[in-house]
Amino acid sequence: MHKYKYIEREKSWLTFNARVLQEAADNSVPLLERLRFLGIFSNNLDEFFRVRFAAIRRLSLSGISGEKLFGGISAHDLLKEITEVVIQQQSESLRILNNIESKLKTENILIIDENHISAEQEIFLKDFFIQRLSPELITIILNDLAEFPVLKDTVGYLAIKLVMKKNAEVRYAMIEIPNTINRFVVLPSNDKKQYVILLDDVIRHNLSHIFNIFDYESVSAHMIKITRDAQLEIDSDLSKSMLEKIATSVKDRRIGEPVRFIYDQLIGKDTLQFFLDKMHIVSTDSIIPGGKYHNRRDYMKFPNLGRFDLLYKTNNPLPVPGLGLEGSLLEKISNKDYLVHAPYQSFSYLTKFLREAALDPKVTSIKITLYRLAKNSQIISSLINAAKNGKKVTVQIELQARFDEASNISYAEQMQTEGIELIFGIKGLKVHSKVCVIERIENDKIRRYGFISTGNFNEVTAKVYTDVTLFTSHQQILKDISKIFEFFDINYRLYRYKHLIVSPHYTRSRFNKMIDREITNALMGKVAYMKLKMNSLSDFNMIDKLYEASKAGVKIQLEVRGICSLIPGVPGMSDNIEAISIVDNYLEHSRIYIFGNAGETEVYISSADFMTRNLDGRVEVSCPIYDEEIKKELIDIFDLGWKGNVKARYHSEKLDNKYRVRKENEPIFRAQFETYRYYQSKVEVVDKIVQSEVATK
Repeated sequence: MHKYKYIEREKSWLTFNARVLQEAADNSVPLLERLRFLGIFSNNLDEFFRVRFAAIRRLSLSGISGEKLFGGISAHDLLKEITEVVIQQQSESLRILNNIESKLKTENILIIDENHISAEQEIFLKDFFIQRLSPELITIILNDLAEFPVLKDTVGYLAIKLVMKKNAEVRYAMIEIPNTINRFVVLPSNDKKQYVILLDDVIRHNLSHIFNIFDYESVSAHMIKITRDAQLEIDSDLSKSMLEKIATSVKDRRIGEPVRFIYDQLIGKDTLQFFLDKMHIVSTDSIIPGGKYHNRRDYMKFPNLGRFDLLYKTNNPLPVPGLGLEGSLLEKISNKDYLVHAPYQSFSYLTKFLREAALDPKVTSIKITLYRLAKNSQIISSLINAAKNGKKVTVQIELQARFDEASNISYAEQMQTEGIELIFGIKGLKVHSKVCVIERIENDKIRRYGFISTGNFNEVTAKVYTDVTLFTSHQQILKDISKIFEFFDINYRLYRYKHLIVSPHYTRSRFNKMIDREITNALMGKVAYMKLKMNSLSDFNMIDKLYEASKAGVKIQLEVRGICSLIPGVPGMSDNIEAISIVDNYLEHSRIYIFGNAGETEVYISSADFMTRNLDGRVEVSCPIYDEEIKKELIDIFDLGWKGNVKARYHSEKLDNKYRVRKENEPIFRAQFETYRYYQSKVEVVDKIVQSEVATK
């Protein structure tokens, strides 16, 4: 028997983030995109520490070993291992950043610091500091404060040390680097080069102006950053609404326990110790040395400088053949189902659907679930428009969507003001499903239309997240969606669904049955396979089921972007399982589940990953695909990903992110590029048919 059955999920997640770092290191990736990947890597790490690291830390401090949860390692030891990996990754990310900056120089783009400012740039920065930056700065002298100020989560600060001329007295201060200004300041230039300076260095350059009231001999500034536990503590006070409880909890998060402290390793030992002591950060916390600059997530917003040659070519979203954005979508959907695959195809179909429903006199109601929304959401505007037109609009909005709580609270208050009926979910269950159903009066009867998606109804992330959305007028499927809204209202009843698979009651058992069916088919010599595309696979019981299927001879292909706790390719345990991860320009986010079923292939799209929280602790929806064309399209999507030999890496026990190697004479096949071409060809085929029909007439 193999020594281990599972890969610890936190280690697997760190391996996923290492794949993001690989993209930043990849010389074939355009330079400015490489900076973006560095930013994504850093942002991912911030969230990891706020959520997962914080949860393990709480367990460790409680005295619970946690070995059963973490596959044989204690919480205490796991924290140490994570910190070691992160220090190594941070060091690697700094090396990559230096490499990118060197290559940018060859493109005449220079990121300079406060020591390399020209006379012309000095004039510009003086005005920029006085007019724009100085009014935004929060500077605090720390020595005489009765209470040390609370450092904001993931905000960057400059730790200041002032040595006075009189008696060499030392004063400490801190400056908050404002996030209301782009961190990268583009400087004027009279040559062919482009210059950028970080806001941090603009502040350093102006330290003499900031502290001019002090008679100091020397001043130094080094960056620090703290990450806090993002756990929400929900008040049990029955007199408060859920909206009030979440709002209070989000405010309290600002004083959550520190779980990571990052500092510039050139900082003086006395300055570092001063901040650690004042913030009560001890050696058991994750204290990570770094370079001069932190908050590298800001590189996601590095200015393009008009250098589009250093970015990926932008592909315009393609139309869905037969489903034009002109005319009535409802009329088209009434005749057949359609699939929209963003960002290859336009997200505008979703907003068009809701806008049409808002204006249609025959539409009486709209029901929708919302999880993460864009900053200025067109979805919210369409729903408010519908309410103003007299439609009954019911919105289930998840107030506990991690790090979107404040935004969702704001939207909830806005919708309440406009008379929209809000549902705030079910105690103990997040609502992660992405569904919408409308009711329309046709021939004196109610007819339903709707859509079911694998991703959020967010027009911004739809430009970079790959997700599929099914538009349908299948009355039985839509009746099941209506039942889900009944469950939100009366959740002590167990509802039966004829077509949809719904968590928390049915997803695990139904998928187990489908896997059992593949096992039976394999043992009987029938066609038996599974093609499963998801974001994460970490539920041990589901992994055991896949191992059981592998032993029975079921061929299993897994496309798992992130966490994969399953170990593929182990003799006697997972011989028949292969697993890859694709990390590329777009974030792979769709969940597609395909079962061989003895030749009668079944295909599902889903909001649920194979994680315990999705199977047992959330409201999730998996939807069967009945339209044969769409079924084939989803199988094609999976197969295009599976053929990838450029950005595909193997999941393995070694956690080495080994790239899938091209076979001899095998052409380059970049899955995301080929997927766009796949949809392009569909449009071209339709165009040729139309042109032929016009020519015939």
